[in-house]
Amino acid sequence: MAELLYRLGRTASHRAKTVIAIWVAVLVAVGAAFAVAGGTLATTMSIPGTPTEQVTERLQSQFPEASGGTGRIVLQTDDGSAFTPEQQAQISERLASGASLDGVMQLVDPFATEAQRAEQAATLEASAEQIAASPVPVPEEQVAQVEQGQALLDMATEIRTVSEDGSAAVVTVAFVDPQMDVTPEVKDSVVALFDEPVDGVTADFSSELADAVPSLVGAGEIVGLVVAAIVLVIMLGTLVGAGLPILSAIVGVGVGALGAMSLSGVVEMTSVTPVLGLMLGLAVGIDYSLFIVNRHRRQLKQGYGVHESIALATGTSGNAVVFAGATVIIALLALNVSGIPFLGLMGTVGALCVAIAVLVAVTFTPAMLGLVGERILSRKERARVGQAASDPAAREAAARALAPAKPMSTPRAVGRVLVGIAALLLVALPALDLRLNLPDGSSESHDTTQYQAYAAVAEKFGEGQNGTLLVVADVPVAGSEAEALGTQVQIAEALFAQDDVVAVAPIGSSEDGTVTAFQVVPAEGPTAESTETLVHTLRDLSPVDGTYEIGVAGSASGNIDISEKLASALPVYLLVVVGLSLVILVIVFRSIFVPVIATLGFILSYFAALGGVVAIYQWGWLASVFGVETPGPILNFLPTILVGILFGLAMDYMLFLGSGMREAYVHGAPARVAVAEGVRAGRAVVTAAAIIMVSVFGGFVFSHSTMIRPIGFALAFGVLLDAFLVRMLIIPALMHLVGDKAWWLPRWLDRILPDVDVEGSALTRHHPHAEVEGDGDGKDEQPVSPEPGPATR
Repeated sequence: MAELLYRLGRTASHRAKTVIAIWVAVLVAVGAAFAVAGGTLATTMSIPGTPTEQVTERLQSQFPEASGGTGRIVLQTDDGSAFTPEQQAQISERLASGASLDGVMQLVDPFATEAQRAEQAATLEASAEQIAASPVPVPEEQVAQVEQGQALLDMATEIRTVSEDGSAAVVTVAFVDPQMDVTPEVKDSVVALFDEPVDGVTADFSSELADAVPSLVGAGEIVGLVVAAIVLVIMLGTLVGAGLPILSAIVGVGVGALGAMSLSGVVEMTSVTPVLGLMLGLAVGIDYSLFIVNRHRRQLKQGYGVHESIALATGTSGNAVVFAGATVIIALLALNVSGIPFLGLMGTVGALCVAIAVLVAVTFTPAMLGLVGERILSRKERARVGQAASDPAAREAAARALAPAKPMSTPRAVGRVLVGIAALLLVALPALDLRLNLPDGSSESHDTTQYQAYAAVAEKFGEGQNGTLLVVADVPVAGSEAEALGTQVQIAEALFAQDDVVAVAPIGSSEDGTVTAFQVVPAEGPTAESTETLVHTLRDLSPVDGTYEIGVAGSASGNIDISEKLASALPVYLLVVVGLSLVILVIVFRSIFVPVIATLGFILSYFAALGGVVAIYQWGWLASVFGVETPGPILNFLPTILVGILFGLAMDYMLFLGSGMREAYVHGAPARVAVAEGVRAGRAVVTAAAIIMVSVFGGFVFSHSTMIRPIGFALAFGVLLDAFLVRMLIIPALMHLVGDKAWWLPRWLDRILPDVDVEGSALTRHHPHAEVEGDGDGKDEQPVSPEPGPATR
């Protein structure tokens, strides 16, 4: 592989314009594909086979009127007074005009609904008075019907469409398609009904109607790139050097993100998926290009010719980039073993963006390096290259750089291990309280229409109205109308008797009378623990009275099912990734101890990252700093996606630091000196790479999307902890403490393991450095005095 990449780098540097033109053509092609074939991105998620999905599928076939998704329009008077007759008439007129919208089954007029309920209550009261005043006995069937009607009305008392003070009203929108299948166009047509406001009335829309697709690039992301650029300028010393990795990353994410989004017309893709690809593509794209650029610059300063250096940097550091990228890709593709389609697609798109970043790093980056030539070095650096042979100070600096590194003291190593592990465990403690769900309107920014709608419903109608449940009951034998009413009352009373149920109301029955649906209002919102408990309580209630099988559906129920499915898949996926980590590291480092501590370090940094997420986004610590206006449960797929991404990035840094340690040890350095040598050789580039990654991921912490923010924070915080605490503090200290035993490997295992040369050390022996004469552009380089190339670390 190293030899192949050497030739690829040399070819790209000599044919720079051709390679760059090819990538520009690819970028234009995927842009055109997105414009032609790109579809809409889903703002909701589903998992086939969950209890909620099973109930929804049954309703579609047996009771389609109750299977559609819902949304709500929340109307409030500006001055807090009751709606005037004129305002009510205008609102009713708007709703009537929306009855013919495509994809909309019904727009429930709140004022007409309240009037009907008042009329029904009056009729029941009058019937009860007639029965009480009747001088002759009234048939029992008639008495039972009145009592049952009154019972249903009493259980539905808390279900209102107009608030008690008359200042707020809720319009329920019933869609034809299930919640997950309602298109943005249908939602937009409903929202457009109130584009022109009713005089004195404010309209807000629930998250089911107003969920926006997150933009790919925002102010926070740009700030992250600016910070990354500053780090690159400080490290590389030139604007050209700093701009090249960023340009490479932009080309890579452009191809990856647009390519992924061009498939959204034929593949159901959530809105988070391309944003995740963008985050990964930017971060690894900059880092991977940086590794090659940094190696190239170091070699130029040692006297290499431009094209010779580009080829060697691509074959050595580029080989490490390919190997590191492969670990990230494998970890992301392994998300498909979870059996969760939308999560597997996220992993696949992320893996695609990482693969493109690797390809860009080993082709586009060498081409750009060939184009800029020696300008990748500053003027002072170029001047020092020619003076190095005759400058005593330069020779002394080079001698110091090649002198063996001084190992840390044993007491210091013990202190590092204890302090580092204690810090990670402390930060990880909040993860024990992790709760998962999808964000609801309460977690949105307080100036958004989703939050305003949620808050108005919670204040005026009760918090549970934001998370109503759909309960579906099977009726074995359809009876008469009176028998059907009795069945509804029997089931409703069983539901109403449960803790944390505020109200129950029958929605209707199927044509054959064998399926009956109920609206159940919980005491708290959709993400509350009591609501989650209630969903399970209602399911455990089946069969009601030993006769009626029931199921629970609705948005709140669906999100709970998805969260539980993801939580159950997490341990399996974590086990797969841990096993993968051990196998890869044993092959690379030919050691048992190093893979074990590297993997345990990853687990520590993973749970510490989760602990930070829980403390900020669930508990509300430092909420104002991170823009968390309403703390709540953690995004349900975050822990799983974090495993794959953080593992891959942790292995990147382990490879770049550990391979230097391994090489120094193999070349004869004592074990403890080899550890210090590896850290010295790799700490600068790993530090810069980690800061860049934290900056890029950190830019997404301030995204307008409540789903993107915690992902950005988890990745930024996880990389920060893993790079600086685990890779550069704890692991070197542990390896110092065990000495030579760190590299022990059973002989039988040593014989069967393949020999993996991650950084292409053998390449420098096959292509020894030659000092050259020429004009510096590398076109007429002639070897003068071959000498062994520097050992790569």
